[in-house]
Amino acid sequence: MNETLHIKIIKDYAVNVISDLKTLEAAEVLADDETVDIPQWQIDKGRKIKDYYDKNSNELLRWAEIRKQLKFS
Repeated sequence: MNETLHIKIIKDYAVNVISDLKTLEAAEVLADDETVDIPQWQIDKGRKIKDYYDKNSNELLRWAEIRKQLKFS
């Protein structure tokens, strides 16, 4: 997966999370001139998916369940 996100940090601890991701080479911080414009079709598709799950939230997994599935043995 190669996804570019624009992040506005709201909580101080989020800086540490991002730093950890960089250390693990799981994320890279890009300069403003390295960012990519999101095509309109992707924005539209994302909104369509969000609208679907807003109406069908029973299909979503709870965070506790996701964490159980992500635990490593």
